Amino acid sequence: MNKIEDSKKLTEIMSQFISLVSYKLPDDVEEKLKELREEETNELAKIIYSTMEENQKLAYEFKRPSCQDTGVLQFFIKCGENFPLIGQLNKILRDATYKSTMETPLRHNSVETFDEYNTKKNIGKGTPSIFWEIEEDSDQVEIYTYMAGGGCSLPGVATVLMPGEGYEGVVKFVLDRMTSYGINACPPLLVGVGVGTSVETAAMNSKMALMRPVGSQNENANAAKLEKLLEDGINSIGLGPQGLKGLKSVMGVNVVNTARHPSTIGVAVNTGCWSHRRGLIVIDRDLNYTMPTHQGVTL
Repeated sequence: MNKIEDSKKLTEIMSQFISLVSYKLPDDVEEKLKELREEETNELAKIIYSTMEENQKLAYEFKRPSCQDTGVLQFFIKCGENFPLIGQLNKILRDATYKSTMETPLRHNSVETFDEYNTKKNIGKGTPSIFWEIEEDSDQVEIYTYMAGGGCSLPGVATVLMPGEGYEGVVKFVLDRMTSYGINACPPLLVGVGVGTSVETAAMNSKMALMRPVGSQNENANAAKLEKLLEDGINSIGLGPQGLKGLKSVMGVNVVNTARHPSTIGVAVNTGCWSHRRGLIVIDRDLNYTMPTHQGVTL
């Protein structure tokens, strides 16, 4: 194996995949938007859904981002301990981000905090964001690529509740946020709710919830019930597409939970906008790849 040549090859693959994510929504999001359009009775809302669909067709035809805010790139990696380029992955993803930024092109969204200048590369201190999980006895890597735009990041919030507030407190926290900030995130939204022991565990859980497919359910029956209750509650607000009223406010609510300290209930909310640009690519040790979120599409 020539690590230098293979690193270049994987950089090219990931650069093209980032570009794809910018102009082609994942299959589950496309299907849900069509479903919401068919169910809608508000005439303006139906027009907006049709415009969204036309926008996606043109974005794919011209290979240009479907939304001008291509966000700050985030990568969630599950890497096998035997994947041959495990040590090079961070650099590969940073290089791929820059390459895609120049070639797609992607909007320059990485501003160095306090110094207040745009790097014009989408690379900066801690950007793109790269989160790791190592898998035992595996030689492949799974990479979720996510474009976290400014609008869909605005509702993001995390806190720690007193245990006496219970899961009713979780519901109140989520609904308070969605009724005050949800409209800023370009509905219909995919709402990610994280529950854990502290702000950082809850926040990460809520972001991983956005990587789950639209329409999926938490394997825990109580958590799945909470997903449905929150979905119904947020839909009843009637935000509609782009917040201009309609039957639905969300594509769905996904809850990801981890064990918590008995004295705390950490809870967080993250949202994905209607143009929920995330994709999963699975790469084996020989750099063959599949794209489960984008079936039938080639790079």
